[in-house]
Amino acid sequence: MERITRIVRDLFDEYHGPVTPTLSARDVAQWDSLMNVQFLVLVEQAFGIRFSSREVGQFRNIGELLAALKTKRAPK
Repeated sequence: MERITRIVRDLFDEYHGPVTPTLSARDVAQWDSLMNVQFLVLVEQAFGIRFSSREVGQFRNIGELLAALKTKRAPK
């Protein structure tokens, strides 16, 4: 959650609210479709993973993104 919070704070510099698992694009005025792409690229880079288009389309909030990150980063 700490890395995600840093990404949100850096990318959405006008957002000063809490960064919680329920945070979504609806909560952040700057979070449009272009910023969503930038956000996801930064997350992928920070965690060394890649999301498919299908996965990205299913994320409704930060919590769902975190759950997907845990799945992708789990030891195989």
